[in-house]
Amino acid sequence: MSFSKDFLWGGATAANQLEGAYDAAGKGLSVADAMPGGKIRWQVLGSDDFDWSIDEATYSYPNHKGIDHFHRFKEDIALFAEMGFKCYRFSIAWTRIFPNGDETTPNESGLSFYEQVIDECLKYGIEPVITISHYELPLHLAKAYGGWQNRKLVVFYERFAKTVLTRFHSKVTYWMTFNEINSAIAMPALSQGMVPSTGSRVQQNIFQAWHHQFVASALAVKIGHELNPDLKIGCMIIYATTYSFDANPINQAATMVHNQAFNYFCTDVQVRGEYPAYTQRLFKEKGVAPLDIHDGDLALLKSYPVDYIGFSYYMSGVQNVTAKDAETVEGNILGGVKNPFLEASDWGWQIDPTGLRIALNDLYGRYQVPLFIVENGLGAYDQVEADGSINDDYRIDYLAKHIQAMGEAVDDGVDLMGYTPWGCIDLVSASTGEMSKRYGFIYVDLDDHLNGTGNRSKKKSFAWYQQVIASNGEELTND
Repeated sequence: MSFSKDFLWGGATAANQLEGAYDAAGKGLSVADAMPGGKIRWQVLGSDDFDWSIDEATYSYPNHKGIDHFHRFKEDIALFAEMGFKCYRFSIAWTRIFPNGDETTPNESGLSFYEQVIDECLKYGIEPVITISHYELPLHLAKAYGGWQNRKLVVFYERFAKTVLTRFHSKVTYWMTFNEINSAIAMPALSQGMVPSTGSRVQQNIFQAWHHQFVASALAVKIGHELNPDLKIGCMIIYATTYSFDANPINQAATMVHNQAFNYFCTDVQVRGEYPAYTQRLFKEKGVAPLDIHDGDLALLKSYPVDYIGFSYYMSGVQNVTAKDAETVEGNILGGVKNPFLEASDWGWQIDPTGLRIALNDLYGRYQVPLFIVENGLGAYDQVEADGSINDDYRIDYLAKHIQAMGEAVDDGVDLMGYTPWGCIDLVSASTGEMSKRYGFIYVDLDDHLNGTGNRSKKKSFAWYQQVIASNGEELTND
């Protein structure tokens, strides 16, 4: 395996999952702040009467506290530097900059905070990789405007993107416009700020919201490239390699259609700069009428495609329409049919390193732009031993096999920019609002109710990843 000498090894987080301090320094409420913790999260968000109200008498809201990275970021970044990070992917909370989302003047306290985070990274030679919008839509925009189905959000996002790009473009080269933009196909609450009471069950609204996000993303690329043509501004999707249940052509066709709708649609528009040929068929099958597309939108999309594809990869899936009694499993946003050839995580996500090699070849063959794996990791229960050690060999095994698959893809000719495993430090899970679903190399002493000291300690995987980075991916053994 031969990763490039400037390969970006690092880790990834999101503001709403680790910062805490949800109402400090002028920050407003985001949709994440209204999402309750625990496995009941999806049930609440998917209920007919959910209206984004915060009910602290009934639910807990772990995002409010997170792991207090807001006050402890220097300590955390020092640990990232000790591991040898070349980059650190994090997000800017929109509500720290524009508390309600529709203001015209930014909150200087929020900008100052992220300037400090960026400068702390640069102090250690760590490249910041910033997601502009990572499941952190201002709550006011979800409640008063109905989320991204409303065209007005394009203006608000453009203002937000212009503010942070103008402020930080001289220090930050790598950006992404929206996190896992395609997740709206199953959970519009996260990326589009839409729930059943505001029309999330209507496919027309989801696709219209996507169009607005595509326009907003293109505007961010335009702003960034006008500030500095060397900025690299990417899109970001969930990618789940998908297999057919069997060789039945019916299941093969179902896999093709699934890939078009889930794995390709958003990237086809953001990378190629135009709606794909299968759009009309997709809209017909989803019951979507022609979108409200303003004059100049399509020209903007064509003129300002993204520079690279960032994507998350945790698992693969299986498409089946013929075997009605097939066993099903959980997954990242989308579940599916159980694959008997794969093991699964503690949360039922099917582990498939070879699927990552397939994903990389598929995306690079389709788009011919650089790729960046900006999320990959194993959510698991970690046991603290009597001596304080955490022997997460299962995490090392998972990551080592995925890095080996990355190397195979590089040898296949894929242009791979970097790798930032998800949750490099333990944080609140986006899917379940739990702390017990841990991903990090760094353990944070907090339980699902955020009781604990909050102290940081190194897992066995910490030293292992340190050696991986130092050897540029050549040394994957678990000593």
